[in-house]
Amino acid sequence: MRPAPLEITRRPAATQDLGKRRARAAARADAGAASGPTQRIVESITTAIVERRLMPGTKLVEQQLADIFEVSRTLVRQALNQLSRDRLVTLEPARGAFIASPGVDEARQVFEVRAMLEAAMVRQLCAVIGDEQIAELRRHVEAEAQAVAVTDVSGRTRLLADFHVVLAGMLGNRVLADMLGDLLTRSSLIALMYQSSHSAEHSQAEHVAIVDALEKRDARAAVRLLESHLGNVERNLRLNPRVSDLAGALKPAAARGRRTNALKP
Repeated sequence: MRPAPLEITRRPAATQDLGKRRARAAARADAGAASGPTQRIVESITTAIVERRLMPGTKLVEQQLADIFEVSRTLVRQALNQLSRDRLVTLEPARGAFIASPGVDEARQVFEVRAMLEAAMVRQLCAVIGDEQIAELRRHVEAEAQAVAVTDVSGRTRLLADFHVVLAGMLGNRVLADMLGDLLTRSSLIALMYQSSHSAEHSQAEHVAIVDALEKRDARAAVRLLESHLGNVERNLRLNPRVSDLAGALKPAAARGRRTNALKP
């Protein structure tokens, strides 16, 4: 027996994009003297990850961060602890803090959860989406296209990720939007580690097709296109474990050497 489809409760709320959501979170944090600087560090590091300016495995030196943000190391430590709870930073005893390096299993699990959440989200959105929201999505995919055209890597990366959170925001479900935002940040880390030749142009075109299906209120097509889109992104990541043994790693080079020697007179 197939499980019942996941339903996402809709609550009336204004449509929110990821940039506005982050700005509001930062504003709430700034209301407290202690939490303001801490949240600013968290937001800055998170944004740098999403925009692919911080690579997995990068060491985060407390004193260096304290100097950059002009705060105490105590506040830096608080920010790193929060990022660790969000699985964006790994804290290693006696070694310090590092940008997380997701493993292959975690990468697959992240995309599996995204597929479940986003398919249910798009199915429900088809039943409630309005013309103004369609127009907003059209503006968003146009901004994506412009960023792709001018090779704005950080801009297109942010916009391509934001598209999915914009969809969640249109249901008015803040919890869903926050969950998806966290998953997308972890997806950015995964892409940094395992990305291959996947094309930003391809992703942008797939977003346009999803908007077309939403405009027609065709739930079946929208879900199919969304699942195909996420599947394409995952397939274009190199999620096969790397060869770790010396013989396996050197065998191709050794074989080439033997072929070269065999050709010599």
